[in-house]
Order: sequence, then structure tokens, then C-alpha cells
Amino acid sequence: MPVQQPVASSTYDHQDFAARIPLTLYIHLPWCVRKCPYCDFNSHALRFELPERAYVDALFRDLEQDLPCIGNRQVESIFIGGGTPSLFSAEAIDRLLRGLHERLRLADTLEITLEANPGTVEQDKFRDFREAGVNRLSIGVQSFHAEHLQRLGRIHGRQEAFRAAEAAHTAGFDNFNLDLMFGLPGQSLEQALADIAAAIALEPTHISHYQLSLEPETLFYKQPPAGLPDDDLLWEMQECCQQQLAENGYTHYEVSAYARSDRRCRHNLNYWQYGDYLGIGAGAHGKLTDTQGRIHRRWKQKNPRDYLNQAGSPDAIGGIDPIAPAERILEFMLNALRLVEGFPIGLFGERTGLPLQRLLPLLSQAKERELLDWNERFIRPTELGRRFLNDLLELFLPEAHYACDSVKGQSILETRTS
Repeated sequence: MPVQQPVASSTYDHQDFAARIPLTLYIHLPWCVRKCPYCDFNSHALRFELPERAYVDALFRDLEQDLPCIGNRQVESIFIGGGTPSLFSAEAIDRLLRGLHERLRLADTLEITLEANPGTVEQDKFRDFREAGVNRLSIGVQSFHAEHLQRLGRIHGRQEAFRAAEAAHTAGFDNFNLDLMFGLPGQSLEQALADIAAAIALEPTHISHYQLSLEPETLFYKQPPAGLPDDDLLWEMQECCQQQLAENGYTHYEVSAYARSDRRCRHNLNYWQYGDYLGIGAGAHGKLTDTQGRIHRRWKQKNPRDYLNQAGSPDAIGGIDPIAPAERILEFMLNALRLVEGFPIGLFGERTGLPLQRLLPLLSQAKERELLDWNERFIRPTELGRRFLNDLLELFLPEAHYACDSVKGQSILETRTS
């Protein structure tokens, strides 16, 4: 079937091209009570009094330095991640959000997500976060089984997880996510299903359900825990949990994301659809398109102490990398093929500035292997392609000429599935 081609990049007005790409803001708050052994995010155990005022001041300096990169573009969503952002007081979050309103053009329908851990919240704190302007929570439950929470190094217990979700409802949050893991050391299928049932009973609008992975630079990678489920059990857990979520009204829309009607995470959808995002905070990453049609990544110093001292100065910039056209192909597909429904065929050109012709040979290979379905309107992974997503993505590696791991380190490092 002939494929309708999107407009080639050479015909784009670059300034208009950049303005059409949605823009979001990621804010990194790097401290937590204790570093979990599976966590590979830029998080640091808090060993002193939390420097709330100084850090919010640093975020403002950081943002002001980046403002020329975005001009007058509107911000569609804000995600406050960590670390454990709920360690910060509601007063600090309120001051932060007020400062953002003063410095940015924000959408009327702005989604503002704040990550919280059950062991660091109280009902009054949730209410105050809501009054400060946060309208979506992401609560890191991970499991409702005491032994699994202990092995994961979590600071909360089963009852605290229940209380956190109940507190979210009481505080007036009509949109919140629960994070759950499966494939835990010693976990049975019955326990994985019990975790899903417990989460559903708490009536979140969104559930992130993802497999425990042993990421480099984590304690679990260096000292793998005993009793990890084998591949067959992992697949059975995933299939059975997906069925239970579907039966209870949660639509599977991304590899590890499930949402009730109209409650998909808009911030993360922008990542997966290769939108632009500004990143402020220690170790935060951004991806931006400029008025010349160039795309680059920009990240900040990871060490919180260095960041506090240098924010707003050139020394706070950890690096800036241009994304060559060939690299955009892999980055786009790495993100967009995580979506169960795939993406409109014109989105590739709209977000990369490249003609679809560059993709055609690779799309044909993927279709021949029954990993991808595509026509003149849509490109989507097949059920086989979703199951063997890494195999599907590897088909796009030769065009990019660089290792997939380096992409994960920059384009997906701050991408949350919550």
C-alpha cells in the first residue's frame, strides 16, 4: 500500500517547526530518606537539613538561564520528580510554583505532577500540596507485601501505602498514580496479582506496573538478589496482571502504563511522542528544538552541592549535545514504539524534521518480521513487537550508528512512567 509522505524537513519553516512541538518542564529534587538498592536515578540520601529555600532559589536561577532556549513557548505540563519531592514542605512547593507562574507562559489546562513516597507524607501535607497547585500525585508504593518492601529497601510498610492513597482522595486529588513493581525477589504469581488487586481497590486513575530491572550503578546490579523469577514466570505475571487491569477499566497505553478514561499522563506522553522538555535541577535533562530546526540535549550538574553553588552559571551545565538527524530516528522510535497504539505517521516528520523516506526500509524490515504494523495513517508495534520490543528497536540501530545504552542514558533517563 502506498504511504502518504509527511512534508520533508527542507520545506519546514524552522521557527514554526519549533513552535509546533509541545513543551513540558521537568524539575528534579534529588534527595530521599534512603537510596533504594534498585534505583538508578540521580537521588541522594539526605544526611543534613533539607536546603529548601536555597534549592528553590537555585531552580529559579537555573530556569532563568534556560529561558532564552524556549522563547515565548507555552509549557503544557510540569513534573516534579526525584529523589523524593514529598520531603519538601508544601510551603517550598508553593513558592516554587508561584515562581514558575511568574517566569513562564503556562497552559490553562496545566498538569502538575509531584512524586511522593508513602513514608514521607501526611494527610495534611497532601492537602497543602493540592492548595499549592499540584493537581496530580504519583505515589511510589512498589508493593503491598511487607517482605518485598523490606527487600526493596523501602521506608514504608503496607498500611502506610494504603493510608497514602486514602490521603490523596481525602485531599481532593481526583487524579493520581500508583507505582507498582513485579518480578521481585521471591515473588509468586499470586503475590503479584494480590498487589494489583490492592492497588485497584484504592481507585487510582493511573497505575504504573513495571518489571524490576537490575540497572548498572545500583546495589542490585552489583549484588543481585536471590530468588528473582525466571522469564516464563515474568511473562505470566505480566499477562495475568494486564488482564486484571483491563477487566477493571485500566487501558494499557504504554509499555508499563495503565490509565482510566482521559487520565493518561500528559507529561510522559510528551516524552513518548518526542516532544520537547526543559529540565531544571541537579542532573535534570532537557531536549529542545531551536528556531533553526536543530535539536539538542542539555543536562545539569548531577551533584546537588555543586548544583546549589553553580546553578544559573555556565558551570552548572553538565553538557549540551546536538542530536544529528540519524540519531533522531532511533530516539524517536525508542520513545514512540513504547506506545501500545503506536503513533500517527505524520508525527515522525513533525517531531524530527525528517522525511519519512528515511524510515521506509526499516519499517519494511520490521513488518516482514511481524514486529510492526503500518499503513498510510498509523505505525504501531504488533503484539509480537510489544513482547520483543528490544528486538524491534534494534532494527533502527544501524541508521543511528551509536549504542542504544548511550541513548538510554540521555533521552530516557528522566522519563517517568508514572
